Amino acid sequence: MAKDVAVQKHAAMPEHTPRVPLRGWIGPMLIITLLAALLGTMYLGYTSDPEKNLHDFPIALVNQDVGDVVNGKTVNIGDQITAALTQKIPSDKVDLSVVGINEAHTRLQEGRAYGAIVIPGDFTKRLNILAASAVVPGDVEQPIITVETNPRAGTYASQIMSRITDQALGQVNATVGAQLTDQVQAQLKPPPGAAPTELVGAARLQLATPIDVVTTPYRPLGSGTGQGLSAFFYTVILLLAGFSSSLLIHAMIDNVLGYVPAEYGPWYRHLPPVAISRWRTLLVKWGIAALTAPLVSGVFLGIALLLDMPIDLKLPLFLYGALAVAAVSITGLSILAAFGTVGLIVNMVLFVVLGLPSSSGTVPIEATPRFIARLADFEPMHQIYLAVRALLFFDGHLESGLGHGLWMTLFGLAVGLLLGFVVTHAYDLRGLYRLGVPHRTETAVVE
Repeated sequence: MAKDVAVQKHAAMPEHTPRVPLRGWIGPMLIITLLAALLGTMYLGYTSDPEKNLHDFPIALVNQDVGDVVNGKTVNIGDQITAALTQKIPSDKVDLSVVGINEAHTRLQEGRAYGAIVIPGDFTKRLNILAASAVVPGDVEQPIITVETNPRAGTYASQIMSRITDQALGQVNATVGAQLTDQVQAQLKPPPGAAPTELVGAARLQLATPIDVVTTPYRPLGSGTGQGLSAFFYTVILLLAGFSSSLLIHAMIDNVLGYVPAEYGPWYRHLPPVAISRWRTLLVKWGIAALTAPLVSGVFLGIALLLDMPIDLKLPLFLYGALAVAAVSITGLSILAAFGTVGLIVNMVLFVVLGLPSSSGTVPIEATPRFIARLADFEPMHQIYLAVRALLFFDGHLESGLGHGLWMTLFGLAVGLLLGFVVTHAYDLRGLYRLGVPHRTETAVVE
């Protein structure tokens, strides 16, 4: 009996191995090389020189200076600085908007500005007091310009904001200092025949850089937020969960239905195929994806809370997380149903390769090459990031990205459902069923 079994196992192996065409060996190498080229272009392209790629970087400029009277004339240095910044900061790189303080703070609260430059109401008056102190001894405070960064909109965006303002306000400080020095020097001009009076060293140094530029975060983030990166990584796990679940559900359900084999180490299983249409197969996969998504979102939320991650809007984050995972998974399953094995590559490119560079979770969209920035209009990861960031850092305001992210996630889900419905019905109507031509398997038996 043991001999019969052994022979049957041997007989089940093909006697002649068919020749594999050359393209069968070269194909994987070519696809991987092309994928590597795309990965290199996307990932290295958006990190190589973000500040060189700046475009439309939103900054608010607030001028509250009321001016002062100098030698009988009304002077407003704040207006002069506003005009200088508007002219000197390149408009093709930075979107500098002159707004009021309330509008500036609204933009910061909604993540529509990466920072604000605030000139206080007594700016000119303090400059005049500083100039007078160079002639008349006394205690004096430097006039202040405040740079408010927005760490909730992105850590790297705050760094870019600081570098832009350091360079621009450094030039402003030098220009105002030169004007102030000339003004004081003119006041010290002696009468005819008298010896000239010069500014002492300390006064000259003080007047050379009269403005104290103070950089401070607007609504700083607390602990447990990864300095603003927690929203990005929460987005990544939501998208990867949806992406991975589409692959797993597709493979495991096809195995259960008998359309693909399963291997577990040395064990091999291939069940008889079930007579089921493509549309009904996709419906089963969609149903499992929809039931799994809330479980996955709940697991992520629970782990975040166990790790003391600050989450004020727990229920909205759970609900949106379930929606995001379901949308990515269902769309991924529809792509696999439409393209088959090629759908694996399509999903990887759509959700991962193009998604991370255009997400704006690490480098702001306004600091990426324009071709990457255009991807953010439709790439799923960017839409999910906007919604998650709004729920975690911006109190769930619709204007802070939640409304846009929610709408685009629903739109993506609708596209995925429509794609799956149309393609599977088209295949079924044309008779392109997944059942192959029946064949007979013969087993050799030794008598």
